[in-house]
Formats: sequence, structure tokens, C-alpha cells
Amino acid sequence: MKPIKKLLVANRGEIACRVIRACKKLGISSVAVYSDADAEALHVKQADESVHIGLSKSAHSYLDIGKILAAAKQVGADAIHPGYGFLSENADFAAAVIESGIVWIGPDPASIREMGDKQKARDIAVAAHVPVVPGSIRFNPDNMDKLHAEAERVGFPLLVKAAAGGGGIGMKHVLKPEDLQTAVVATQSLAKSAFGNADVFLEKYIPNARHVEIQIFGFPDGAVHFYERDCSTQRRFQKIIEEAPAPNLSQEVRHGMITAAVSLANSVHYQGAGTVEFILDVDTDAYYFLEMNTRIQVEHPVTEMTTGSDLVSMQIQLAQGDLVSVNQTSIHQMGHAIECRLYAENPAKQFMPSPGVLQQFDFTYANPSFIRIETGYEVQNEITPFYDPMIAKIIAYGNNREDAVERLLAVLENAKVEGIKSNLSFLSACLRNPLFQQGKVTTNFVSENIKNLT
Repeated sequence: MKPIKKLLVANRGEIACRVIRACKKLGISSVAVYSDADAEALHVKQADESVHIGLSKSAHSYLDIGKILAAAKQVGADAIHPGYGFLSENADFAAAVIESGIVWIGPDPASIREMGDKQKARDIAVAAHVPVVPGSIRFNPDNMDKLHAEAERVGFPLLVKAAAGGGGIGMKHVLKPEDLQTAVVATQSLAKSAFGNADVFLEKYIPNARHVEIQIFGFPDGAVHFYERDCSTQRRFQKIIEEAPAPNLSQEVRHGMITAAVSLANSVHYQGAGTVEFILDVDTDAYYFLEMNTRIQVEHPVTEMTTGSDLVSMQIQLAQGDLVSVNQTSIHQMGHAIECRLYAENPAKQFMPSPGVLQQFDFTYANPSFIRIETGYEVQNEITPFYDPMIAKIIAYGNNREDAVERLLAVLENAKVEGIKSNLSFLSACLRNPLFQQGKVTTNFVSENIKNLT
């Protein structure tokens, strides 16, 4: 393999900035791509070069494989990093990159097809003797014949999920049969728009659950883990607060999840960064495989801060062939880290997005020795309605969970974010809530406490 000299980031926002930072660390030239809406974006300013790739809607820019490949060829990029979201779990994109002679920063297309497709991954998990949540066959808009029969077999309440997607996008909670058809059609539409694939499947809903995931990294000689994260604090099935390690998790459950995650990765000879997600039934301590994300995660900073790792740089180094395999015994989890996702949204109005211009955006109180701010925005940038409204991630590290919570609260409560509605005070309320302070959050935490939190 040849060293990577110029890397194109096929993404936007804070993850594009994060990859650009890794490129600078490794002495690699970086290339940003941008849509009309992102002409003045921070990732464009931070990259060494930039290429305009189309209209503001992602279908005409960040999801257009042809335009991204053309941009890479235009500037002579020899590698592409997809970040997360958009085309990051699109096996056709990965294959097209490789076929064009460009280095793909990620797992091979076969692994993405096997594990990136959420339902195929379930089948692989079953074959690997990993417990899975009961689910259905997949449905596309042209094949809905067995929908109601499968729903009855899975049982209500249930979830409608995008088969090829992630991040909770489009997921619907269905309580009764008469609401099923509408939920499926809505999820198919959102899945087609976000991932280019309208297929969905049904999954049993576990009412009293935690969301725990294992960070793995696959080398040619096998996968290792970088421990777990708890991502139970969610709204609209999307994570808003993540932490490592997971609080109040028994060593037996932690060990079981880790063993299952590594075994699953090895069963498909997975290489690179990936995350195996589990749902944990709080009432029984039983855990079930949910999905595997074949990419870097939004919440990877809490793992990096508690293990002293740089997962994004590792991705790049693995792709260019100069990353030495890491022995599991050399990976240690230290202290505690918590990440909050700052959104341009109004929690008091069902978290409706709040586009507009960032008139103030100040985190000067943050101490860089234990606070990490990840963002793709700066003052006077516009939060547009075209993309996910996340403005920034604020991550705090402490010797223990209490230290991390205290430091994170200090940053949030001294921050100045104006010009748009944001969830800044909502995040503080979550951190101050007694259930959160005790580490007893389930995926229902926000919905059950919404009046107190807003």
C-alpha cells in the first residue's frame, strides 16, 4: 500500500472537521466538498482544498456518488473518508471508490453489505449465536403483502426501522395495528431520502431498556474492543447524551456484550472502526443485538477520551497499511467521559428544528485539558434546514462520573448560544435530573420526564 498524500472528506459539519484534524496530525493534505448551503462552512475553511459538488439538498450533493468521485479525481485525491451518515454505509459507494483506484477509508464493501444492512446483520448475529430482538422480514414499497401478518408475529408494540440506515432516522414506534401502514410508509420515505434505500423491517419494542454499544476495531489478524458506551438518553430515537463507561452495568453483562461484539466482528472478518449496538432489558438484564454500524460513530470521542486512542487516525493508518495491530491487553479504560449533542431545536415544541444564524456561539469557559468541543460551525454561520440540526458536541472527561457531570454542567451553563433556539438548557436539565445523576436512565427517560426537562 502507498502512503496517502491527499484525502477527500465526503461529508460536512463536525465530522468533516474531525477528519481534517486527523489529516493534519498525520501530515496528509485534506479536501472538503460542499453544497450551496455550505459555501461558508467551517470544514471548507479548515481543509487545504475544497470542491463545490451541487445544490443544498443532500440528494444533489453529499449523496451523489458521481459528483464526489468527480471531485476526488479533479483534485487528485488518493483516499476518501466518508465520516458518518450520508454515504458512509453505502456499499455501492465504497465499491465505486475502490474501483476508481482511490483508497477507501472504511471496511470492505462486503462487510458493509453484510453488517451495514440492519436486517442482514441480524441474520449473521443469529448464526453467530448472538441474541437478537425478535423481528420481521424486510419490506419495500412494492412488496407489502405480509406486513400485517409479520406485525402480528413480532407483536405490538413494535418499531418500524430502516433496513439500510442508522442514527434512528425515520424510526417509528407503533402501538396498535391500525397505525402500522402509515408508520411504514413514512419510514420508507425518510429512509429513501436519507440512505437511498426504502426497505424497512419491524422489530419488537422493549419498553424498559438501555442502549449500550461496544466500540470494536478490526485488524487483519482479528478484532479488538475499546469497551462500551451508554447511549440511553435519546429523543425521537436519536441519541443526545452518551457516556463511557456505561454506569451501573454488571461485569457479567459487560463481558457478555463485549465477547458477542468481538465474535460478531470476527465472523465477517471485519476491518476498521465499527460499533456493535445492544438493547439491554432493565427488568431481566437480558441483552439483544440491535445492529452494527460499519463506520465511525458520532459518540466516538467518549471512547477516545477514556482509552487514550485516536480512532479516526487509526482508520486512516489502517487504510494506508501502516497501522500495527493492537493487542487487547494494551487497551485500558480510564476515568469517565460524557458527550452532549447541542442541537438547533426547540425542546418545548417536540424538538422542532430551529434554523437560523448563530449570532453568539461561545464556549470560552471550556478548559481544553478535560473539555473537548467538536463543531462544524462558528459565529455568523447559518444553521440551514437541509441537514441534521446538530451544532456541536461537548465532551467532558473526569476521574469519575461525578467529575465529568460537574465539568460538563459548568461548560453548558456558561455557554452562550444565540440566534436560534437550542437544547442547551434542556441538556443541563438532563444532567441535573436525579435519575441521570444516579445512572438510572432508560431510553424512555426523556419522554417520561419531558415536562421537568423543558
